[in-house]
Amino acid sequence: MFIEMKISGLTMDPITNTPIVILKDMEEKKAIPIWIGIFEASAIATEMEKITFSRPMTHDLLSEILKVLSAEVTRVEIHDLRNNTFFANIHLLREGKTIVVDSRPSDAIAIALRAGARIFVEDKVIEKSRNVDFGTKMTDLDRLKKEKLAEFLENLSPEDFGKYKM
Repeated sequence: MFIEMKISGLTMDPITNTPIVILKDMEEKKAIPIWIGIFEASAIATEMEKITFSRPMTHDLLSEILKVLSAEVTRVEIHDLRNNTFFANIHLLREGKTIVVDSRPSDAIAIALRAGARIFVEDKVIEKSRNVDFGTKMTDLDRLKKEKLAEFLENLSPEDFGKYKM
């Protein structure tokens, strides 16, 4: 079953110094952190803040191409998590036909923001993300850090995101 989620914010992993996009369900009861690249974080942040550039950036260009081709982004689905890698699909509607395109979640989210499309995460992905093992041999200290990080991320409020600059 897919659960609709929204972008709660962007932050930095305090351990790895990697950007994280936080998705929360509409009732803010479930959260999922997705580690992403710096360029994808920038693409998400610029759209969230409605920053425009004199020339289109990659995600803006792709959005414009979709519009010119009369393809509507209807939804984004994050549907799997395997080997610590998230998998997503972008659902397009063109001439009455649905087209599903494989995508990295960060790119799918950046496109969804630009298109005003809804973001969904399969509930099994949320459950799997709670058990992500970031190393094959975690020490007790590593496990404690992971638990503390998960607790930290789940307890972030929207106001907290202004504190953590990228």
